[in-house]
Amino acid sequence: MGVEAEQQQQQQQQQELEQWKKKFPTFPYKPYSIQLDFMNSLYQFLDHGGISMLESPTGTGKTLSIICSALQWLVDRRKDWKLRKGDKCPSDDEPDWMRDFVVNKDDPLQGKKSGVQPKKKLIEAKRRTGCVDLFSGKIEGGNHDRIEKEKDGLVELDDEEFLMEEYESEGDEEGGKSKRKGNGFSISSSSEEEDELNCEGEESLKVYFCSRTHSQLSQFIKELRKTVFGSELKVVSLGSRKNLCVNEDVLRLGNPTSINERCLELQKSKKNGGSKIKKLQPGGRIRRTEASSGCPMLRKQKLQKEFVSEISQQEPLDIEDLVHLGHQLGTCPYYGSRRMAPAADLIVLPYQSLLSKSSRESLGLNLKNSVIIIDEAHNLADSLIGMYDAKITSSQLENVHQNLQKYLGKFYSRLGPGNRRYIQILMLLTRALLQAIVHGEATAHSVATSCATEKAPQAEAPSESSVAINDFLFSLNIDNINLVKVVDYVKQSNIMHKVSGYGDKYAFLEKQNPDGSISKDGRSTLSGFQALLDMLLSLTNKNVDGRIVISRMGSTGSGGEEGFIKYVMLTGEKIFSEIANQAHAVILAGGTLQPIEETRERLFPWLPPDHLHFFSCGHIVPPESILPIAVSRGPSGLPFDFSYTSRSSSKMIEELGLLLCNVVAVVPEGIVVFFSSFEYEGKVHDAWKSSGILQRITRRKHVFREPRSSADVDAVLNKYKETIHTLANSNPKGQTCQNGAVLFAVVGGKISEGINFSDGMGRCIVMVGLPYPSPSDVELIERIKHMEGLSNTSSCYSLQLPINDSYKSIEVQSGFDILRRCKRRGKEYYENLCMKAVNQSIGSYGEVHRLLHQFFRHNKST
Repeated sequence: MGVEAEQQQQQQQQQELEQWKKKFPTFPYKPYSIQLDFMNSLYQFLDHGGISMLESPTGTGKTLSIICSALQWLVDRRKDWKLRKGDKCPSDDEPDWMRDFVVNKDDPLQGKKSGVQPKKKLIEAKRRTGCVDLFSGKIEGGNHDRIEKEKDGLVELDDEEFLMEEYESEGDEEGGKSKRKGNGFSISSSSEEEDELNCEGEESLKVYFCSRTHSQLSQFIKELRKTVFGSELKVVSLGSRKNLCVNEDVLRLGNPTSINERCLELQKSKKNGGSKIKKLQPGGRIRRTEASSGCPMLRKQKLQKEFVSEISQQEPLDIEDLVHLGHQLGTCPYYGSRRMAPAADLIVLPYQSLLSKSSRESLGLNLKNSVIIIDEAHNLADSLIGMYDAKITSSQLENVHQNLQKYLGKFYSRLGPGNRRYIQILMLLTRALLQAIVHGEATAHSVATSCATEKAPQAEAPSESSVAINDFLFSLNIDNINLVKVVDYVKQSNIMHKVSGYGDKYAFLEKQNPDGSISKDGRSTLSGFQALLDMLLSLTNKNVDGRIVISRMGSTGSGGEEGFIKYVMLTGEKIFSEIANQAHAVILAGGTLQPIEETRERLFPWLPPDHLHFFSCGHIVPPESILPIAVSRGPSGLPFDFSYTSRSSSKMIEELGLLLCNVVAVVPEGIVVFFSSFEYEGKVHDAWKSSGILQRITRRKHVFREPRSSADVDAVLNKYKETIHTLANSNPKGQTCQNGAVLFAVVGGKISEGINFSDGMGRCIVMVGLPYPSPSDVELIERIKHMEGLSNTSSCYSLQLPINDSYKSIEVQSGFDILRRCKRRGKEYYENLCMKAVNQSIGSYGEVHRLLHQFFRHNKST
């Protein structure tokens, strides 16, 4: 019987092996049972559609399981659809906007002539007088109003180029329109036209995979190359200009906002008659030097075609590969990869590009009936609403107001009544917003003092207050202004570019600012205008959707800080529904997604709990291979207390150092120590250095520290890994003093997100205290009040912040009072923020965070 039972077991295992090979033949290895369960669950969820959540701890092959399951479903779905429909749909099933820009096989970038719309001819005509945005097709200003007088190689630039077209909005319910016919024109056809041209079927669906960082996306591409899907499907990676730009002059700007602005400026001037490099000559005349209009990386369309062709023929490329190819060919990888998107089967992109509506529209992404997979979704709700926050500083407001004033003074008599009226309204708004920061006690501060949960600041210390949108507008006496029409005017009239362009020229000619129209915080007028537009757009939201946070700096403030106004979005339900309603399926994946009820209530409360598909698997590492220990006392018996008021004491820091000295003496290879913040890590490191504890640690292990700049993290991790590997090979029996390395990291930093400390890199993980967020965070308290339904009980929350950046009971008392009033959701959210941060830091060990979670809930002061 024993032999028969063994044979039956072998036959069963063989049948299971054949079954998974039949269903997931592309999986490159023999999968673990939890990987099979994961892939089967994902496959079923995609069949059902809707919203699903899959949880699989870091280190269990989650990424490879997602690839083999989701892409296998895509291939199977298309095969089934072809069998059902036959060959009824024409081979050229792209919509017209795709035919105009995306490729046939012979010429990837040449639009099909049969798909060219009559509008296309109009665009070609407009290119002679204006400039067409490379992908939206919008006419963004032109040179038809530029008056240039050439004589002896000199060009006299007239101010006519900055004069705006007349704008009329009186009696128009939907906002005004410029008299210029080309304004707002777009190449993209309407959705109805697309439906007529495009066959409605699975052959057109795509898979979108997004994650938080470019390094996580690169890891996804590496895993994809291990499967046959990398060569069978069309794959493209999308990224930001900062990560994909190969123009060294533009990259030198450093700031992402400046890079975006400069790139768009170059696109506007890429056709004949565009801007040239000019040098100021006596008498205000301009000498044209070597023609350099447009970006040199986009001058030759032939290279762009070659770039797209190379992407199509090679294996999937990540961001670094695209940049390398762009350098090699001398063309732009940012626009080249965007041109590939409409024809791709799999699009790999960061959170912001997919979750932000403006980014999706800019990239031309169509989510209809597609599959969206969001990895690292543990903080999706906070990340989503954070993308829709808006912030403007006092220096930006001053800069925009001054440039509007100069522009109106110069062109007042030549502007039509519509433009004059809206420019004056914009000046009124900038002045009102500036007063709310600088002279808060005369405007919005009066609202704060009437409803504050604690006494308003009497000293000259900086302060923050929160106020509802309607109360904010009433306090500034701007509630009678139709902000929707103002936003439409800014978007349609091109005022941002006209005013900022004139401001740059004015500053250059007057030699008041050789670097152009730059505000005190180093940002351009154009970025200030964009910040103003974002803020005005935020003020059009519903009163219950968000709050206004006003930060006023006192006269004794130091450190270069300044006041600001920030709109804080409180709910992501509406934003997420726009994505979920379009897609066939939305998959939220991650190593630590629980509690799932909080995510459901914040993002898709309309979905009944029994309709939410959820799967969770354990770790491949058995529990007996993990030793979780909660240390409540140090080597000398001193109780550990890492609350904010006690953790910085010299005794507590010394006791922690003595404990780590013991740990490094017994644990081989790599140890990672997580601190709650960079400030605390720095304070502990300096204290250990002066007391000699750091020298005791370095006798046993090399010490590495997580850098503040994310660009330097990879270099530190490589050195950390190389040190451990070198010492392990050179000292197999522990014959020398040093036996590895220790890495000081920060909870919420890059090292705690998506880094897998495999094998010797993470023999021990030390979590110093629990990273509870401070109740003095106004934005945090507002989110908690919103969850608990406390938003209407008090219209304002005010907080005085200490200049020396130390917390006192009086300054966090308001936050604690609100937390005590919470019944369930607010308290759970506050606690879950801490536990999610802990789980992400030690997420490589799934069983550890489950055991520690139970312990910490009963020992929150440890």
